[in-house]
Amino acid sequence: RPILLGVRDDRMTIEYDDPIVFSGASMDRAENRRKDGDWLGERIMDPESRFLPMSRLRALIDLDGGAEIGWRSPLEAIDLLENARPILLGVRDDRAHFAIEADTRRTPSDAAWNKRGKFIDVRSIAPGLPTGEAAILAQARSMIDWHQRHGFCAVCGQPSEMRDAGYMRQCSDESCNAQHFPRTDPVTIMLVFHGDNCLLGRQPRFPEGSYSALAGFMEPGESIEECVRREIWEEADIRVGKVRYVASQPWPFPSSLMIGCFAEAETTAIKIDPNELEDAEWFTRDQVREMIENCDSNEGLRMPPRLSLAHQLARRWLAGV
Repeated sequence: RPILLGVRDDRMTIEYDDPIVFSGASMDRAENRRKDGDWLGERIMDPESRFLPMSRLRALIDLDGGAEIGWRSPLEAIDLLENARPILLGVRDDRAHFAIEADTRRTPSDAAWNKRGKFIDVRSIAPGLPTGEAAILAQARSMIDWHQRHGFCAVCGQPSEMRDAGYMRQCSDESCNAQHFPRTDPVTIMLVFHGDNCLLGRQPRFPEGSYSALAGFMEPGESIEECVRREIWEEADIRVGKVRYVASQPWPFPSSLMIGCFAEAETTAIKIDPNELEDAEWFTRDQVREMIENCDSNEGLRMPPRLSLAHQLARRWLAGV
């Protein structure tokens, strides 16, 4: 939905109020409660608390009357609590919310939490959830994925154990006792423009006709601006001057933070790195507008769907934001 911000030099400035998927969680993460074992024990058994079962990184979704997160009470999730430790997601309306792993291979069909709902891939269901609910799925998926990948101490190799309601793992060897914390990998994603044209690229794995903003992981000791300039230079041989931060998006696959930027190009001759891109081209505003409108199609030139930050960056560029 467009919002008219105003008129300047006979040109309308429009902003789109589309929320960025996986952002906007309305839950207090209750960081100050994570070390309080008594409080956590009470909340786990509190009939008002709620648990989100996750199986193979898919979330339980109730589909009766529309898609919504499949929260379950402690009584419904009692068999899960016997086999897995819950991860505190936060508190909302004085009610604690947890994520918990569910081994569907061992779950009886008549288990209370398993009588309704369906496990669905987080990426596919996220756009169909109310604003902010997908952010909860992003948190739950990232946290459970981290625990699955970090069962052993990276210092000495001994098994590690969950601590702090899921936000730390500690080595089980007392002589080591190393602590490990969840990590988030920063990724810059940038819409490069020169005048009324913007640079988009495609990787070989993209569907035919699909183009997106260029992106790349930040490296140690690198600022956001430096990463933007390096990635554009390495992938397309374009020199970039001014860089402006626009918006960010948690991306739980497995646990990245997409940092969206606008970047002003100082050169326009493209020379792609074939190890990174299959193609890169300059597109006009009219072309980008058509590619956005065509985002849900399987044919023709198109941008990624609304779920992606690349799509949102392009919309904001067209709106002059």
